[in-house]
Amino acid sequence: MKKSHRPVTRVKNPEPKMGSSDWVIWAAWADRITFEDIEKKTGKTESEVIKIMRRSLKPSSFRLWRKRVNSQSIKHRKKFEYSRKLIRSKIKKEEYLD
Repeated sequence: MKKSHRPVTRVKNPEPKMGSSDWVIWAAWADRITFEDIEKKTGKTESEVIKIMRRSLKPSSFRLWRKRVNSQSIKHRKKFEYSRKLIRSKIKKEEYLD
């Protein structure tokens, strides 16, 4: 069998199989995947995801994740949409200033 010359791209944290608790943990750490998306794909609510994370992570990692989700992350659809509106309004203001 002939080897291909195409390089294999290795990802640091590849996406696990959908439906496993590993996928839920992976999706919870990802910034662009909201809790609503996780619920749509797996049927797990935000509180269930928090319970899975609490069970699976070390206490310090869980605290770090919760701090990240509550403060700067856009894990909720409303926060995500609000942040996008702010970015769009800043861009429009900069266009007027030029």
